[in-house]
Parts: sequence; C-alpha cells; structure tokens
Amino acid sequence: MKCKINRNAAKVLKDMLSQEGAEGKMVRVILTQNHGDHGHYDVILDHATENDEIVETDKGINVLLDKRESLLDGVWIQYFHVPEEGFFITNPSTGFLEK
Repeated sequence: MKCKINRNAAKVLKDMLSQEGAEGKMVRVILTQNHGDHGHYDVILDHATENDEIVETDKGINVLLDKRESLLDGVWIQYFHVPEEGFFITNPSTGFLEK
C-alpha cells in the first residue's frame, strides 16, 4: 500500500502526534464513505490492528491503512491554509473527494 503526504500535512500531523493523549498512537486514514469507485476520507489518531499495514512516508510519518479497504491504497494527504484551512485527502488512482 502507498500513501503520500504534503509538507503542510506533515507539520499538522506531527503536531497532532505530539499532543497530550496521543502517546502510542499513529496517523490513520479512514474511509468515511465508499461509493464503489471513489471514497470520502478522514484522518484520525489510532492504534494499529492486525488488519493494518503501516506505511512509511517520505515525511517521516508512519500511516495506518486498513488492508481490507482497496480505496485506501494510494491516498494523498494534503493540508491547505487557503481558501479554507484543513485536510484535503484524495486517491488519484480511484477518483477523489475531500474530507
């Protein structure tokens, strides 16, 4: 499985991981809605399970992806400050919708 993170998202995710209560947790991309050929995604902090693949990114952040969800393979986590501040999570290989 693959996952890309842009520089802004890496900074925000590292801040999330350093907050109190995040000890031992990792970044997880979840599929909030599955439309067959594309999905809606979100980012949470969570613990790994036996169904997860831990994906190392080039930004030094490990991301949990559920191996049972094919729409998670190839996700791209971006964070933008304008026009609205927030995550924009896409999967270029399957279509995309934002958080």
